[in-house]
Amino acid sequence: MSLIGKHAPLFTVPAVVNGGEIVDNFSLEQYVGEKYIILFFYPADFTFVCPTEILEFQNYLAEFEKRDAVVLGCSVDSQFSHWKWLNTPKNDGGIEGVKYPLLVDQKLTIATNYGVLAGQFGYSEDGEYLFKGEPVAYRATFIIDKQGVVRHETINDLGLGRNVKETLRTLDALIHLEKYGEVCPAGWEEGKEAMKPTFEGVADYLSKH
Repeated sequence: MSLIGKHAPLFTVPAVVNGGEIVDNFSLEQYVGEKYIILFFYPADFTFVCPTEILEFQNYLAEFEKRDAVVLGCSVDSQFSHWKWLNTPKNDGGIEGVKYPLLVDQKLTIATNYGVLAGQFGYSEDGEYLFKGEPVAYRATFIIDKQGVVRHETINDLGLGRNVKETLRTLDALIHLEKYGEVCPAGWEEGKEAMKPTFEGVADYLSKH
């Protein structure tokens, strides 16, 4: 079920910040009321597609920060795995140089609450309670506004890398909508003409929802 228009599920988990500092109680709530949040899920550390995405978010990090947004990555790996990967050179398959937080979801609760877990718990034919499918998150991206409401979400299957530039474009559209009450047509980019809603009250409704 989509989270669009709903308050983002809050959480407090271990994380690795600033490329190597482990913190035990990293909270999403610290940003609510203060920042736009780009929360993205990826399947696992030390894989193939994941580092291309993680490094691409780092490449665009300054652009997100210009827009008063934070970027947060999340997977089911431990803080120690994150730390090791963050301190492994790129030429050796690492993501050295990434500065935004990587969150820990070893209990699978964040991915479950956001509806992006690639498997689920269930019962076998013998009545044994077990996990069916892959115990990792799909490649999901959420844009959360400053009030903590989810305004955009995309979910890719495990083998399909996402487009970070498109995430930035969508954030620009959200900011434009909130600022001017104008809706953004297909392919809209900052600097292009947007559209005034023709029905009374629509612009105000859209800017708040």
